[in-house]
Amino acid sequence: MFQSLPATTLAVFLALAALSVLTVTVAIFKITQFRRMGLGRHNEAEAILDDWLNGRPDEAQRKATASGSVLSRVLRAVMSGLRARPSDPFYGEELARQAALVELTRMGSRMRLLEAVVQMAPMLGLLGTVIGMIDAFGSLAASQAAADPRMLASGIWTALTTTAAGLSIALVAYFIAAWLEGRIDDERQTIEMVISSAIHGRVGQTRG
Repeated sequence: MFQSLPATTLAVFLALAALSVLTVTVAIFKITQFRRMGLGRHNEAEAILDDWLNGRPDEAQRKATASGSVLSRVLRAVMSGLRARPSDPFYGEELARQAALVELTRMGSRMRLLEAVVQMAPMLGLLGTVIGMIDAFGSLAASQAAADPRMLASGIWTALTTTAAGLSIALVAYFIAAWLEGRIDDERQTIEMVISSAIHGRVGQTRG
C-alpha cells in the first residue's frame, strides 16, 4: 500500500511515525528523570520535617543530605539558611525558593515537546488527508475510463487514515503530558507546603 502512495502522503506518514517515536522517547525520558530526581518521595520529607520541627536539626540535616529526593534538597536549602541566619527567616525562604526553581525547571524540561506533538499530529494528519483526497479526485478527473467507485473509495480510505493516525498520536501524547504535568503540579504544591512548614511550622505544631 505504501508503495502506491503519493510522495507527499508518504512523507506525512513518516512524519507521524517520527512524532510517535518522539512521544515514546520523551515519555521514557521523563519517567526515568522523575525516578532519578526522587519525585513523590513525600514520606522522607515528612520524616525530615518531623526532626526539624521537634528540635533535632542535626538529624534533619543528616537525613536531608542522605536523601536524593526533590523535597529533601529543597528542605536542605531552607534549613541551611535558617541555621545560618536564625533571625532572618526570609534568607532561608529565599534559598529554598532558588532550590525549588532549579528543581521545577528540571522537571519541566522536554515537556514542550509533548505539547508540540499534541498540536502538530492532528494538523499533519489533516494535511495528509487533504493531499490524499486531492490525489484521488485528481486521478479520477484525469482518467478517460469510467469511474470505478472501488478505486475512489480506496483512495479516500487511504487519505483518511492519516487523520486517524494523527488524532491517535495526539491523544496519546495529550494523556502522557497531562499525567506528567499532574506529577509536576503535585510536587510543586508539596514543595510550597514543606517550605512553609519548615519556616513557620505546621498547623497546631510549634517548633522546638
